[in-house]
Amino acid sequence: MRKERIMTQQTHSLFNLIEQGVSPFHVVNICKERLTKSGFIELNPTEKWNLECRKKYFISYYDSTLIAFTVGTDPLNSLRLAAAHTDFPCLKIKPNPDVRKPPYGLLNIEAYGGLIRHAWLDRPLSVAGKVITKGHTVFAPQSHLINFEKAVAVIPEPAIHMNRTVNESASFNIQTNMLPLLTLLDKDTTDDFFLSALGNICHIEKDEILAYDLNLYPLIQPTYMGLNNEFIGSSRLDNLTSVDACVKALETSHPQGLSMICLFDNEEVGSRTKQGAASFIIPDLLRRIYVDLGYSEDTYTRQCASAFLLSVDVAHAYHPNYEEKNDITNYPVLNGGVVIKRASDQSYAGDAEAVAVITALAEEAKIPVQTFVNRADQRGGTTLGSLLSANLPVRALDIGIPLLSMHSTFETAGAADQSHLISLLQAYFS
Repeated sequence: MRKERIMTQQTHSLFNLIEQGVSPFHVVNICKERLTKSGFIELNPTEKWNLECRKKYFISYYDSTLIAFTVGTDPLNSLRLAAAHTDFPCLKIKPNPDVRKPPYGLLNIEAYGGLIRHAWLDRPLSVAGKVITKGHTVFAPQSHLINFEKAVAVIPEPAIHMNRTVNESASFNIQTNMLPLLTLLDKDTTDDFFLSALGNICHIEKDEILAYDLNLYPLIQPTYMGLNNEFIGSSRLDNLTSVDACVKALETSHPQGLSMICLFDNEEVGSRTKQGAASFIIPDLLRRIYVDLGYSEDTYTRQCASAFLLSVDVAHAYHPNYEEKNDITNYPVLNGGVVIKRASDQSYAGDAEAVAVITALAEEAKIPVQTFVNRADQRGGTTLGSLLSANLPVRALDIGIPLLSMHSTFETAGAADQSHLISLLQAYFS
């Protein structure tokens, strides 16, 4: 009974993050609120720091990447890192977005990441992200976090009578067939209808808007599923399951050394950005932390040599309707435990020693683990683990919970696996 109660609490925390985390900016914002309530201190990257032992800190980069760390009683005792990503496949709104097809007003959009296009059809969609206006100087504009919080658009599919082969080969041109329907236009209107709506949300004139970074998101509530509530379903399980687990584990662990979670943006488009995992954010930040604590560059280098990194991202679960897509001996199942992801081409980070460490840790903590490997004749996805560890040469391993319908607008996971992941990360940091 106690185990079920803990699992429900942890799933509630995840559901709350999913409901509020409707853009990477919102994900970072809610995580900052959680960390602040847990006693973490926010740092400004442009200011001088005075870090102390037994203190907890966080720092955000460009509003969509968040790094948090704890300094224990002995910062040289260990260096443990866990990384996840705040972004997800979605539809981004282009500049000059109004598309007029009287009497309809539509939005001009583009794909962000490897989304499943047809999953976006016939869904109630809302808009979230940030809007930029003038600030005190031209180099310090003001950012407004916005969320329409209601269904404002839909991408309607043609009736089967107009597309008789849709069930044989669903193919959609994203530029011509997937423009979201936003409004009905007055016959003689020439107004910028989307910018006007943005201005109303921000309580400003539309002419004050200099730029924006906005995405569409499906208005879908996370829910339990299955005869015995054994599954959970929602948008953005990839990768908010990992974000939630990383934050929860760091909040509740009290390690002696230095522990850090790295929540990066832009994983879904390759991570090669200023706020992505392929940047030098973490090497530079760790160097700065150790120097601020009074240690030398040589000490920092030696700490990295014995450090460990967990790259936390979802894994492909065994799909009963597509058995031929799974490896013949390595196929994780929902509620089967945390997945260790392996790839000989290092698209997933890891080596034999890293696998042994995490397997032994899970065994000691009585946490179930399983293994995922791609079929030898199929190319799989990538994560941020190998990219991050290439710039910060530490031993690393990719893990995550198994998922069905990855990159869809509605994904499915095992209800128990989130608890397994949190427990493993807590054991890892402790």
